[in-house]
Amino acid sequence: MNVYILGIESSCDDTSAAVLLNNQLLSNEIANQALHAKYGGVVPEWASRAHLQNMIPVVDTALQKANISISDISAIAFTAGPGLLGSLLVGHSFAKAAAYALGIPLIGVDHLQAHILSHFIKNEKNTYPKFPFLCLLVSGGHTQIMRVNHFFDMKIIGTTIDDAAGETFDKAAKILGFPYPGGPLIDTCAKEGNPHAFVFNQANIAAYDYSFSGLKTSFLYFLRDQLKNNPNFIQENKANLCASIQHAICNSLMRKLIKAADDLNIQEIAIAGGVSANSALQECLKSIALKKNWNIYIPPLQLSTDNAAMIGIVGYYKFLHKDFSSINVIPFTRNKF
Repeated sequence: MNVYILGIESSCDDTSAAVLLNNQLLSNEIANQALHAKYGGVVPEWASRAHLQNMIPVVDTALQKANISISDISAIAFTAGPGLLGSLLVGHSFAKAAAYALGIPLIGVDHLQAHILSHFIKNEKNTYPKFPFLCLLVSGGHTQIMRVNHFFDMKIIGTTIDDAAGETFDKAAKILGFPYPGGPLIDTCAKEGNPHAFVFNQANIAAYDYSFSGLKTSFLYFLRDQLKNNPNFIQENKANLCASIQHAICNSLMRKLIKAADDLNIQEIAIAGGVSANSALQECLKSIALKKNWNIYIPPLQLSTDNAAMIGIVGYYKFLHKDFSSINVIPFTRNKF
């Protein structure tokens, strides 16, 4: 039986719609909101209003590129949370109304679970993580190590106790004078720098947990002291600063992932979330995989950031399990794991 899933993602500032035929991606449309850049972060009210403007055109384009009509859809999957409440409500309202009008199932999806299960969208190599596997989920709002036993059997075994890795990238970028979002700009600039030029404090938290607040403070105070002696210090050392802070973040992430994999004797390792697109993190993972004999899974760029394809793949597996949502389902803003 062919199952067509329409996925809807609106958890933050990107409006996205995707169409999947079973586990095969037919289209994945994303409307970005550049208006937030000059404010150094997402303005929730404006994000909600932009979703209202973008939702129908994005869905229409996704259906056209998939070469199907709305009547062909078997079910509608949408991001139920976590995320910004106003943004979530736009996608939730559209999905609920469309599913009700079409008389098809409505499927609420956990945004974080979707990042992890994006690895099961059909790919050219037909390579997918084998259960159980560990997934390092790293984004602007979350940093977690998940043990994934099955599609819907996941457990957080490590998490940040304060700030996320992605936020640390963005805050460091702001201090260095980069526009928002600054994480990708640090990645680009770091390619010209020495990752060992400067050393910043890295927290040593128990078990598999993370902490990045101290690293941010160390970076800020180091620059404060250097700028007292040399007002041009940042401009003269920008590439080395980018490379060094990036190295510190990636090293912190990998230390705990290695410990978890060793302790649990798991060699199937995946990464997911926006920070998984970072080139240094990917290279670090590849290098360690060779030493540890890991099988690693890195999402393509279009599936690392927020997108509806990942919502659709979770919707597909939930459809197979007949795990549907009530029309009264309520969005949630915080992590439910």
